[in-house]
Amino acid sequence: MGICDGRVAIITGAGRGLGRSHALAFASEGARVVVNDLGVERDGSGGGSVPAHEVVEEIRGMGGEAIANGADVADWDQVGAMVQQAVDTFGGLDTVVCNAGFLRDRMLANMSVDEWDAIMRVHLRGHFVPARHAIAYWRDQAKAGKEVVGRVVNTSSGAGLLGSIGQGNYVAAKAGIAALTIQQAAEWGRYGVMSNAIAPDARTRMTEGVFADMVEPGAGEFDIKDPANASPVVVWLGSGHCDVSGRVFEIVGGRLNVCDGWQHGHVVDIGRRYEPAEVGQAVHESIAKSPAPGPVYGAQ
Repeated sequence: MGICDGRVAIITGAGRGLGRSHALAFASEGARVVVNDLGVERDGSGGGSVPAHEVVEEIRGMGGEAIANGADVADWDQVGAMVQQAVDTFGGLDTVVCNAGFLRDRMLANMSVDEWDAIMRVHLRGHFVPARHAIAYWRDQAKAGKEVVGRVVNTSSGAGLLGSIGQGNYVAAKAGIAALTIQQAAEWGRYGVMSNAIAPDARTRMTEGVFADMVEPGAGEFDIKDPANASPVVVWLGSGHCDVSGRVFEIVGGRLNVCDGWQHGHVVDIGRRYEPAEVGQAVHESIAKSPAPGPVYGAQ
């Protein structure tokens, strides 16, 4: 018996890295899994169905149930067909894990609009479209009087929470995903749907060469960068046991923490309209009496 027995989960970008670990973890906890992956390279080029089918075979080898899907997560019609495939094959849909993505890293001063748009499409639109099709299904179920225990698990990033030098497009998309999670939770709770996000720190193709500490562990050491470390958190958030919504959690190794987003800082109220020359003093007082932001990744 697992905490996801009987649930049906769609996991995007599940052919490699974090997504693959999530798919295997959901299956080991009893979920029937739609393994979605385009099989593209780290920069979004190429493509193929092999990675998704390999994960499906791994799950079936464990005694689980899974099917492969090659939908482009940002394509409205393809994703609609993916959701319908889950319903037709497994009889319903309970969890959507949005994980697919790739990188087009460059300093903002040198970034092209195509590099910007590609990242916004796969990450931000690629989170909106699967969840939008899922909520349409869940809303119809709720209106028909059926109990809905829907779960959305989004993938943000420490970069989206704090910034990361040389990844401005990715930073903006991942920050948008964190805010989208809050919005989904606020709007969809009435239908029995909870939405949360993770900001994982793990060794994957996407982090290769980005962080200097991406080293392999020694024999017998706990590998804190193993992507499988994030998957138990995702499984719990995607299960009926999850009882929180609208939150973002950082996970690295065995360390878990909730992240605070934008909060109201110290208020300086002078009871009238500011004169321009007065603003600087008020700004510095508010900053001094409010929590300091974390440092941007890669900043000197």
